[in-house]
Amino acid sequence: MAMMIPEETVNKIRQETNIVDVVSQYVQLKKKGKNLFGFCPFHEERTPSFSVTEEKQIFHCFSCGRGGNVFTFLMEVDGLSFPEAVIKTADLSQFQLDESLVQDHNHKNQPTDSTKEKLIRVHEESAELFHHILLNTKIGEDALEYLTQRGLTREVIDTFNIGFAPRERTMLQQYLVGKNHEQELLKKTGLFVEKDNGDLLDRFYNRIIFPIRNQQGKTVAFSGRIFQQDAEDGAPKYLNSPETQLFNKRTILFNFDLARPAIRREKEVILFEGFMDVIAAWKVGLTNGIASMGTSLTNEQIHLIDRVTDHVLIAYDGDTAGIEATKRASDLLAAETNFDIDIIRFSEGMDPDEYIKKNGADAFKELIAHGRETLFGFKMAYYRKSLNLSNESERLGYIEKILSELLTVTSAVERELYFKQLASEFELSIDSLKEQFQQKFHESRNQRTKEKQQLYQKQPVERNYPQVQMQKRKPDNIENAERLLLNRLFHFEEAWIIMKNGADDFHFVHDEYQMLFILYESFREHTDNEGPIDAFIDFVKEPELKNLIVEIELLSISNEVTAREIEDYLDMISRKSILQMKLKEKQEALTEASRRGDKDQLRVLMIEVVNLSRLLKNK
Repeated sequence: MAMMIPEETVNKIRQETNIVDVVSQYVQLKKKGKNLFGFCPFHEERTPSFSVTEEKQIFHCFSCGRGGNVFTFLMEVDGLSFPEAVIKTADLSQFQLDESLVQDHNHKNQPTDSTKEKLIRVHEESAELFHHILLNTKIGEDALEYLTQRGLTREVIDTFNIGFAPRERTMLQQYLVGKNHEQELLKKTGLFVEKDNGDLLDRFYNRIIFPIRNQQGKTVAFSGRIFQQDAEDGAPKYLNSPETQLFNKRTILFNFDLARPAIRREKEVILFEGFMDVIAAWKVGLTNGIASMGTSLTNEQIHLIDRVTDHVLIAYDGDTAGIEATKRASDLLAAETNFDIDIIRFSEGMDPDEYIKKNGADAFKELIAHGRETLFGFKMAYYRKSLNLSNESERLGYIEKILSELLTVTSAVERELYFKQLASEFELSIDSLKEQFQQKFHESRNQRTKEKQQLYQKQPVERNYPQVQMQKRKPDNIENAERLLLNRLFHFEEAWIIMKNGADDFHFVHDEYQMLFILYESFREHTDNEGPIDAFIDFVKEPELKNLIVEIELLSISNEVTAREIEDYLDMISRKSILQMKLKEKQEALTEASRRGDKDQLRVLMIEVVNLSRLLKNK
């Protein structure tokens, strides 16, 4: 294999890595029978169709068709090359890899980088510069002292790679030009403001810099907090990178890359409003916190969260804006998925960082652990905050609203609890509340039925057409025989012996299976007939063939093989191959007869072509 990492090392990493451990960093997997299932990380879906087979060390999505081994997974999910996937697998499985191999790979790959990779390198180098200025220069001393006074330790500053951009507005531009980055590339980074004469000025200056990383841990943007603002300046307190080829704030969650292992371990995520809250929580040991990028939560971000957990704790600021943001986020989370949602409400309008400073780390951790509200409890408080419940009209309106919201509560026990609360507070009977609730339940169900009927009447064609388009072609008997034969060839030496003895001129009907057969023959020679299937997946380069290998490997088939079984497969495939060859010969003859104008021969050949086509169709 043409690669910089020795094949022996690649095989050892693959053998010592459990694909479940790696995939679990990206997908929330649940055991079902022999396999594990979760939501596919490669496309959005409502029903889990992504499967991991620990026994075979492969993955497969039954919806989009992607499949492969641990290296293939990382190549697909993180957009890595094969050597990069091997290096990352070694890192995730704590395999000690020779550092020179990593450095050699990085060095050799630099000249062929894509624009996206060049942009990432610019951001990584910029982050290193900002971090160096903060920690190691006189210019950064005041900013470092400010962060230290705010309780940020050197460890936290290093973990989040926090930096400082001085007042000089050409510092970063000069630094990157000195590293031979072209002007046109720098314009695409979002790190600069272009003047009328074409000169570039640093976008971030006089700011404490917080790098923003994507889910692969690569720096793709920055957020800068103003430092020592001049009275006449008028600059915003926080400034974020604009959207670029790398950075789309709808798809990025601050700290998602570092928090993901803790989210999986704790089986929940803490959703904060800002990245300073994430850092403050990290500082006291709560490392499963993330934040959206200064905007309302988006569907794209929710789908990222949904891949790693089904429990969300919303810990937004306690002020009015924070409460409104909590309501919007909880509504979106509840509408999009089946998350279990809890709420933390901070008193006196504080944010998490302020709460820690006032009450201490222990009080904050106690609040996070035991001070939670249910989503419905939060809604009850939210809907009453602007009402005068001594007013009869507003009181009735509030009760109506709460009963409507109770339609979303699936737990009968939880509903009973809220019925009792309403009955006690407003001196009503539980029976009357339940009767009103049942009426609303039937109205809601009837409305949903009516909407479905209207959709059916208005869009019968549109409704059915996409379903037909999404269906995969069903293999016929010949194709099934080809798949089953390859499965046997993958695992039984007897199958090879029978095939070689009985079919010297054997050829698969479909090109993709013939190609797999040829590749597997080569792979057997390469590995002295001892290579496992997950190694064969690496041997094959084409993604479509990798997916096909996984599909064949996952066929439900007996663990024992017989000579009669292999002979039947060979006979079925060979008969169709012969018919196809004859049909091709007759079609060529038909073309030639047509060219000559031989009508008698045309009639004879057309009958033969029709008969052969009918035979093939019935096979």
